[in-house]
Amino acid sequence: MQSPSLTRERSEVRPRAGWMVMGERGRPSALEVCRVLAVFLSLLPSVSLQCKILKCNSEFWASTSNSGPEEEFCTALRTYNSCVRRTARTCRGDLAYHSAQHGIEDLMSQHNCSKEGPTSQPRARTPLPPPPPPLLPDSQEHSDGPEVCHYERSLPRNTSPPNYTHCGFFGDPHLRTFGDDFQTCRVEGAWPLIHNKYLSVQVTNTPVVPGSLATATSKLTIIFKNFQECVDQKTYHAETDELPAAFADGSKNGGDRHGANTLRVVEKVPGQHVEIQARYIGTTIVVRQVGRYLTFAVRMPEEVVNSVEEGDNQDLYLCLHGCPVNQRIDFSNFRARAAEAHSVSRTRSGTGTHGFTYQSAKAKCKERLPVEDLYFQSCVFDLLSSGDINFTMAAYYAFEDVKMLHSNSKRYHIFEKDAFMSNAAQRGKDLLSLFLFNFLAVLLWIECCTVLL
Repeated sequence: MQSPSLTRERSEVRPRAGWMVMGERGRPSALEVCRVLAVFLSLLPSVSLQCKILKCNSEFWASTSNSGPEEEFCTALRTYNSCVRRTARTCRGDLAYHSAQHGIEDLMSQHNCSKEGPTSQPRARTPLPPPPPPLLPDSQEHSDGPEVCHYERSLPRNTSPPNYTHCGFFGDPHLRTFGDDFQTCRVEGAWPLIHNKYLSVQVTNTPVVPGSLATATSKLTIIFKNFQECVDQKTYHAETDELPAAFADGSKNGGDRHGANTLRVVEKVPGQHVEIQARYIGTTIVVRQVGRYLTFAVRMPEEVVNSVEEGDNQDLYLCLHGCPVNQRIDFSNFRARAAEAHSVSRTRSGTGTHGFTYQSAKAKCKERLPVEDLYFQSCVFDLLSSGDINFTMAAYYAFEDVKMLHSNSKRYHIFEKDAFMSNAAQRGKDLLSLFLFNFLAVLLWIECCTVLL
């Protein structure tokens, strides 16, 4: 049972930034959606790696780090706008680019800045301020905003606590969905992990080794959408060697609204580990850089996970439905071939060596992951397919995040038989659907024949 006030407040959320083919305006036909989506996904992998929007953001932060006259701010804003416009060709499919466009429009309106006027060369970027102090316990946060900005407090009294779910994305890359399915995927280029009424998450995966199908996450963008009196729209953008301790606009909380402190960026280890706490939707996100690549983990209430926007079937969102079938990899077969060969490992393309045999990869992963579950198996797979020792730590931290974020301690470990049963159940559903479809088709055919006769 949901609180009437919570339901009313959340139903009024109107995101300011659309994503992919979703939006508030006209609903396209299914055919139009497919056409647009095909073009979108074909373009993103080639342009996302060239997009330099983060440089524009950094220069703007630096030029506005010290408060000054309003005209100086407008000058910096026009310079920022020029920089963003120069990235239009390579950034048109990037979430951070579109967020910057909306943010510039809002800031120009708020500060009465004209689009025409002088611009200036940005000053050198100043260091980020020190990380904020630890957040106060939940019982001491009443001053942060109204009840609607504290997810659990906004629920009706005497109701059972919400059911929290977990999704993780790490390594080469491996996905643990909200439903605890565990998959290994190709998914090169830009892919959406989460998209609902409150936030959107997109990752970009790039090849790890030339000539191999192995990919890993090099870029991550998270958009937290406007939520009534709690938070302004905020964007967090990270990429290899750039794990900021702040949102894209340089702030560390949800803006100027009454409940702004219920959205916070907390830097745990500079350049390596950031936690984003969104208490107004009961959500915690962990982003890490391990070696050259990023990992993602989230804890989120089922209500938020399932807050589907009207007309959006969410088929492509990896955390909810998993990777498309044609993007999945059966690494159990790969591992079996490697074990049978009992020699230097091969890449997924079947060529090249990376210095690990099946036995040496198992021994290295055993040092950090003593239980031979799917986290252990993913570690072995990554060492065989890439030879990058850092993937051992990626699997280790992914499991540590599960222990911190997953609500059911009995589900921390996932074993191969669990994944097999899950896949078998899905195949059963698919076969049943196919049977029913064929059965209905036969009935319609008989009906048509009867009418004709």
